[in-house]
Order: sequence, then C-alpha cells, then structure tokens
Amino acid sequence: MPNLNRVMLMGNLTRDVELKYTANNLAIGKLGLAVNRRWKSAEGEQKEEVTFIDCEAFGKTAENIAKFFSKGRPIFLDGRLKLDQWEKEGQKFSKRKVVIEGFEFIDSKSSNNSGGGGGGDGGASEESGGGYQRSAPRTSSATAPKPSTGGHTPVGEEDIPF
Repeated sequence: MPNLNRVMLMGNLTRDVELKYTANNLAIGKLGLAVNRRWKSAEGEQKEEVTFIDCEAFGKTAENIAKFFSKGRPIFLDGRLKLDQWEKEGQKFSKRKVVIEGFEFIDSKSSNNSGGGGGGDGGASEESGGGYQRSAPRTSSATAPKPSTGGHTPVGEEDIPF
C-alpha cells in the first residue's frame, strides 16, 4: 500500500526562529506557525480560528529560515508530519510537529532585500529574488552537459513553476 506524508502550510511565524547546532555542527531550527481560518457562520457572522503548529527544520534550510524570517513574517512551508513520543515520571506524552523540507517567501519583503530561499544546497539563490528552497541537493542545469536539441533550449528543474 502506498504511503504519503506531506504537509503544505501558509501562515505567520509566532516567534523568531530558535537556531541551535548539534555536536556535529548540524543546524536545527525550531519555530511556531499560526494559520488562520476565516468563514461566515450560518447567521452571516464572520468567524475566525487560529491553529498553532510547531515546526522544525535542519541544515541549510534551518539556517536560511532563521536568516530571512522573523516573528510575524508570512511563510509557505512544505514538509512532513512527525510524531515525537516520550515518557516523564511514568506518564507518556506525544506531540505532532511538521519537519520542514522546503519553504517559500510569500510577501514583498523578499523582493526588497533580494533574499531568496538561500543557496548552498540547491535552493533559489539570493540573486533570484525568492523561490522555493529544498533541503535535498539538485543538479544545476549550468553544470549538466547540454544535449543537442535542434534549436530548443532545455528548461532546468528550477525553472518549472510547479
């Protein structure tokens, strides 16, 4: 049976990113996200509820989010759900959170500071004006050999909008 664990969220950071490093120098960023839901009740009254979600990112993704985002800033996150379980004084606890695998700027600040999803391990470069940043490396079309296409210019993976 196939499995899929994918989460896409858009909301505002509830606090500045808490960035720490492991003994092996791996960055771990912890942040909170507030996602608002608005609707009209049967009586026509505007309603709103806020869902608060704990998230964490690793490596360059964590460093780039900490560098470019602060409390209150909107962000689009792509990741997966993770269940943490632990026991304290004989009582069992669990907590679900989102492990961030990519992010995207969704406000105008990214064009003002020419920020991108960060470079390094395959995201959009700072010169590209934003975009999606994944934690897994991608091959660049600049370093890949160019096949003969009879006048057609091949499009790199990073140029595809979806």
